[in-house]
Amino acid sequence: MTTDKIKLLNFSDPKIKTLHITWFAFFLTFMVWFSHAPLMAIIKEAFDLTTPEVKALLILNVALTIPSRIVIGTLVDKYGPRTVFSMLLMIGGVICVGFASSQTYEQLAILRFLSGFIGAGFVIGIRMVSEWFPAKQVGIAEGIYGGWGNFGSAAAAMTLPTLALMFGGEDGWRYAIGSTGVLAFAYGIFYRKVARDTPKGSTYFKPKKHGGLEVTSKGDFYFYLLMNVPMYLALAVLTWKLSPSNLGILDDVGTYGIYAVLVILFLVQVRAIYHVNAENLKHGVPEIHRYKFKQVAVLDVAYFVTFGSELAVVSMLPLFFLDTFEGLSAVQAGLLASGFAFMNLVSRPTGGHFSDKYGRRKSLSFLIAGLAVGYLVLSQIDGNWFIWVAVLATMGCSFFVQAGEGAVFAAVPLIQRRMTGQIAGMAGAYGNVGAVCYLTVFSFVDYSTFFMVIGASAAIAFLFVQFMDEPSGQMAEILPDGTVQLIDVQ
Repeated sequence: MTTDKIKLLNFSDPKIKTLHITWFAFFLTFMVWFSHAPLMAIIKEAFDLTTPEVKALLILNVALTIPSRIVIGTLVDKYGPRTVFSMLLMIGGVICVGFASSQTYEQLAILRFLSGFIGAGFVIGIRMVSEWFPAKQVGIAEGIYGGWGNFGSAAAAMTLPTLALMFGGEDGWRYAIGSTGVLAFAYGIFYRKVARDTPKGSTYFKPKKHGGLEVTSKGDFYFYLLMNVPMYLALAVLTWKLSPSNLGILDDVGTYGIYAVLVILFLVQVRAIYHVNAENLKHGVPEIHRYKFKQVAVLDVAYFVTFGSELAVVSMLPLFFLDTFEGLSAVQAGLLASGFAFMNLVSRPTGGHFSDKYGRRKSLSFLIAGLAVGYLVLSQIDGNWFIWVAVLATMGCSFFVQAGEGAVFAAVPLIQRRMTGQIAGMAGAYGNVGAVCYLTVFSFVDYSTFFMVIGASAAIAFLFVQFMDEPSGQMAEILPDGTVQLIDVQ
């Protein structure tokens, strides 16, 4: 089995072994992260939860992922993916077992919030894979990593209900969810022993300072600060959803307290970013080390509409089929909607392959244009359509969505190697920001308008992508002895 000269069954090749053990690590993080979803009906009955309480758990599950992807990206660049991935798997496994052992709703809520931490696992493997594969193969390798790993959420939906029945009894759901945590913890130990950050003889480049991205001009400094604002606004929106004026999970004191904390954290981050870049702002940066922050910003916006829309649509698609087509059961609607997630297995690798073969900007432009059209088609679906046509339209749209995700992360490692973790973390966080924005829109509009809003935002993202410079030539990184190493990005 080969993919653009990548022999996926050649386990004697260290880079192939690294790819497989890393995508499976990511697979486990998503399996743990979404382990509660297919068992939520049982959990609701076990704890006698109200619908607002269930909605709050779903919101809490994604809240921490936004800041944690930024933090994890920084830690990866500083300590290396081997150490950080093993740590995240073990800590996430413990949190998962804690959630499975919860006895009160308060415990469920706190541990579901903390579970969002493991959702940052995706960022780690982006840096790991980029260390092992050359630029001409990094797109397809990152696509395999992302697409196969992302299938962990679908695997949880397919296996955990059956596993809960096999365990049996009132606590079957606890053992099913807890088993994913135990597996993640054990794999974290395995990953620590087996993985290596770089091929033998290669250097793992690290940023000179930590706490924010290094930028190379004053304009980029202010642009970077501006691009951080939407992440805090998304967290503010999540807080509002939990406030007395919405789900009522938080009281007024808690709501305004969180708003205040978000403002303080933003100011702290501004200070940290200035500290990282103070020397560059005062003395300038040699031409050989410069890059344009707009490259990062474009990829952030692209991931906002690709992964952001995927998270949002996967959350509502079963309900969409159930309400649109008469006579469907909840199980049938869920199966029809599952086609959207299944496409990940081939779509992300295909997007990465397109990016390697046809160019980063051209591929991303084509795929985002395709998803814009795809969502506009979905907005026209009604009960008069044949169900099989609606499913095909859904899967066609999902191909462009997930291939677009693959194309985004085919470009991420080609901007600045030493900051790949942070750049991946920021792009990944923007995906979650997109999900929050789209789901907030969904709470106010009908299905057709919801899909049209995504399609319109994708058209705007398409325009942004036209400002992206095609990575070319070489990027420069400084070796520990002070010499400069040039890394091909074509």
